[in-house]
Amino acid sequence: VQLVESGGGWMQPGGSLRLSCAASGSIFRVDDMGWYRQAPGKQRELVARITRGGITKYEDSVKGRHIISRNNAENTVYLDLHLLKHEDTAIYYCNADVTGALWEDSKLYWGQGIQVTVSS
Repeated sequence: VQLVESGGGWMQPGGSLRLSCAASGSIFRVDDMGWYRQAPGKQRELVARITRGGITKYEDSVKGRHIISRNNAENTVYLDLHLLKHEDTAIYYCNADVTGALWEDSKLYWGQGIQVTVSS
């Protein structure tokens, strides 16, 4: 199973970006999916998570600005970043709780990370 992120890059403060993360490989079911970020010199932190049924959870500093969504048919999770701030600059990682086959336990997989830079 691989998770591949796309859509990062540079944006000025107040702008928007959309991150995508697609899971591929031997997949029977994808349950919770999420986005985390790690800024220079800081620990990795949760940004947002979404259940298979669409229940979401956000880190306080991004509530009302960033939106997580998913497409279950395509095993893809999105993060729409709005009203970007300098402090949103970080490497963003997606993860997914994936069951490879009906008889298997689920495993947590991570993407390779994608850079988001917010600057003037």
